[in-house]
Amino acid sequence: MATLTGFEIVRRGHDYLIHFNIDDGQTVEIKSTFEQLDLIAEEIDRQLDRDEETALAPGDDTP
Repeated sequence: MATLTGFEIVRRGHDYLIHFNIDDGQTVEIKSTFEQLDLIAEEIDRQLDRDEETALAPGDDTP
């Protein structure tokens, strides 16, 4: 499984290009609408909110 090493989001007209950089040097490019990008952001927020207590617990670095 590839590991994410970086990303970039660029607006192109009415759409967005999302570039995911992975550990083997490849870049995956995905075209997205504003609505799709908004749904992704909402889901990331939901996941982080669920994991926040565990992530911030002292002495445990494993989520």
